[in-house]
Amino acid sequence: MGGERSPAVLVIVATYNERDNLPTLVERIFAAAPFVDVLVVDDNSPDGTGRWCDDYAAADSRLRCLHRPGKGGLGAAVLAGLERAASGGYEVAVNMDADLSHPPEVLPTLIELVSGPHRVADVAIGSRYIPGGGIRNWNWRRHVMSRLVNLYSRWVLRIPANDCSGGFRAYRLDLLARAAGTPIRSTGYAFFEEQLWRLWLAGARLAETPIVFINRDTGQSKANWREIAASGWHLLKLAPAAWGMRRPV
Repeated sequence: MGGERSPAVLVIVATYNERDNLPTLVERIFAAAPFVDVLVVDDNSPDGTGRWCDDYAAADSRLRCLHRPGKGGLGAAVLAGLERAASGGYEVAVNMDADLSHPPEVLPTLIELVSGPHRVADVAIGSRYIPGGGIRNWNWRRHVMSRLVNLYSRWVLRIPANDCSGGFRAYRLDLLARAAGTPIRSTGYAFFEEQLWRLWLAGARLAETPIVFINRDTGQSKANWREIAASGWHLLKLAPAAWGMRRPV
């Protein structure tokens, strides 16, 4: 971090049945950014994810676990983590997936983009769709679907970012506080697009840094076609507001 004081950073990881992936992820997070804290938001995983977190937290205070009673949606889990970050006095919150698809080694870059006297953004996105970024281990259908989702999001919500649907992001928490007046209505996979749109409307400066997204090796993907279709419909319902509202100058 350029020899300056490290900001207070909370890395949020939403989990459901990620016991096989979480130990490796936490190890890589602390290797890449030993100054951060990690909050696991677990939706009562039957595979013991929450129990593993509690055992680890007993030995390392940098990790803690927020236990939720059941699956309440990815967006709701992320919001719960962001609320904990705000109430805990953190300056920066980072959201990332639990399945090792997001490279923890990029954490210092994301954090630096939104912190320090020379920060360039209020929201920094780990982007698959800028030079240097990419995706591994997807079939052609997933590639096409993801590209279409991002093009659709940029057109419907007019968001000036290349990767609107990716969940690897760093946020300045003072900006989140300013944008908190309008609740985010999506709790599913449209959450990230809607959140980015509302932050952009609140005046957020956006930046992207390349990542290589690696499809999960263990566990099952939480996405399905029904949820993706529902997310598309939700974004379409936001279109009249997106085209009628102006970002502050």
